Amino acid sequence: MALFGNDTKKKKAAKDAKAKDAPKRLIPEDNLAELTKFFDGMQEPVELLVFTDADHNAPYNSFMESLCRELAELAPKITARFLSLDSEEAKSHGVDFSPTLLLSPARYHIRYLGAPLGEEARTLIETIMRLSLGKSGLTQISRQLLQELEEKRDVQVFVNPSCPYCPGQVGNAFRCAIERPDLVSAVCVDASQHPALAERFQVGSVPQTTINETFTTMGLLPEERFAVELVTLKHAEDLLAQQRAAGVAAPQGLEVREVGVVVAGAGPAGLTAAIYAVRSGLTAVVLEKNVIGGQVAVTPVVENYPGFANVPGKRLMEMIAEQARAYAEIHEGEGIDEVKVGRHIEIYTAKAVYVAKALILATGATWRKLGAPGEDRYFGFGVSYCSTCDGYLYRGKKAVVVGGGNTALTDALHLKNLGVDVTLVHRRPEFRAEKHLQDAVAKEGIATILGATVAGIVGDEAKVTGVRLLDTASGNERDIPTDAVFVAIGLNPNTEIAQELGLTIDAHGYIVTDPGKRTSIPRIYAAGDVTGGSQQIVNAVGDGSTAALSAFEDIANPYWKKGAVS
Repeated sequence: MALFGNDTKKKKAAKDAKAKDAPKRLIPEDNLAELTKFFDGMQEPVELLVFTDADHNAPYNSFMESLCRELAELAPKITARFLSLDSEEAKSHGVDFSPTLLLSPARYHIRYLGAPLGEEARTLIETIMRLSLGKSGLTQISRQLLQELEEKRDVQVFVNPSCPYCPGQVGNAFRCAIERPDLVSAVCVDASQHPALAERFQVGSVPQTTINETFTTMGLLPEERFAVELVTLKHAEDLLAQQRAAGVAAPQGLEVREVGVVVAGAGPAGLTAAIYAVRSGLTAVVLEKNVIGGQVAVTPVVENYPGFANVPGKRLMEMIAEQARAYAEIHEGEGIDEVKVGRHIEIYTAKAVYVAKALILATGATWRKLGAPGEDRYFGFGVSYCSTCDGYLYRGKKAVVVGGGNTALTDALHLKNLGVDVTLVHRRPEFRAEKHLQDAVAKEGIATILGATVAGIVGDEAKVTGVRLLDTASGNERDIPTDAVFVAIGLNPNTEIAQELGLTIDAHGYIVTDPGKRTSIPRIYAAGDVTGGSQQIVNAVGDGSTAALSAFEDIANPYWKKGAVS
């Protein structure tokens, strides 16, 4: 027995030593089987052509090479080649940055400048499959719009690895490049890996999209608006409406689907509502016009959600979304255009008409603006509302965070952790954030200016250079230098749908509901930040479950009908 034991120990030691010496894989073991099965559906081969220079961006070069090797090992139709930046092929493809990845360069014009970190790796995997199938995945409207394109379009999307909105915008660009490979090229640029190019195009917020080096747009756009702007090189909110009015996407051409409940919004309230609706016996579809997770997805760290001492907001929402997907369909990037209330509730999007028994509005809220001079002028050029998205751009620089609540102090701590020189500005003599956040700010030595409001944001022709503060006690003004202003002063509810429907709205702009989350119109419910209150994640989750259970009860026993059985 002793000999067997010693032999076992030797084998274990040898195995541990081998594991220690083996290079660490980027793709987790848990995902290998799923990815292998996903790539089984490939049809045409896809080449990953990687260019690197050993003297520049060494860690990112290594990441890029390792990721592409591992992807090539998963599927026989994926091949990877690795060349130096001074090779003839680099010159022929116009490659001058390390690392650069070209995807099927013989057929398409799609590339990454910088290793695809974070969610961009998911976009890479999806793009590989689209290239293999030769299908862009664009809607019929977008494809028809792109057929009108007659001139070349060179698209650059600047991203950061922690930005939850960036992969969607990169996906828009890549899908258009697949649909029109003859005229559209698309590049994903990691602004933190390629600061020189980001500086050249004055990138102060991501995602930032530049087309033909002359037309620039900020943020994540709906796919069809992206296609319109790509074709016209104009900010084209009205052009899309004209296209639809002209019959490009008449309602009769849309898929009609019957569903128990449509949930508008994929934040914690909406996703929870979907889970509870389906568990009650209804079918549910979640429609999210932007990205899954809402405000929580861009919260650096959540420290007050039961069961987690601290967890990145994006990670928390990924876990909730994964659970919700087991119950309901979640359509990211599909917003609601119109709602009609009759015998059924008809929800119109650019892709389908949903005929539902109930509608739950969990549309959340968006950042509140300061209303100060210079705020709109410098949005995207130093003014930001998302430290998670844009914090990377200001490492080693100065930033002012405006606000005194939990969000403001969390943002300040996040920026400090990134290496930003932060100053907190709040209009009151004391912060209103939780004490542990105030203690953390003090411990980190973050500078604070209390009792001051922002009288204006100043800058030069290109970017923010300072902020003008008004002392609330003395009335004196002073300018302090800064490279960025992060605004965190609260939220405004997204009530556009509610207002169009004529729902009762309170004096602060929030949807009025009863304890069951019923609105003033039967079969329409509201949950989460759009209803006001303390706007905490736990409350949003509770609202979502309550709204779904109320919808189930009301569908079974319609209280608004005369003679309904109680």
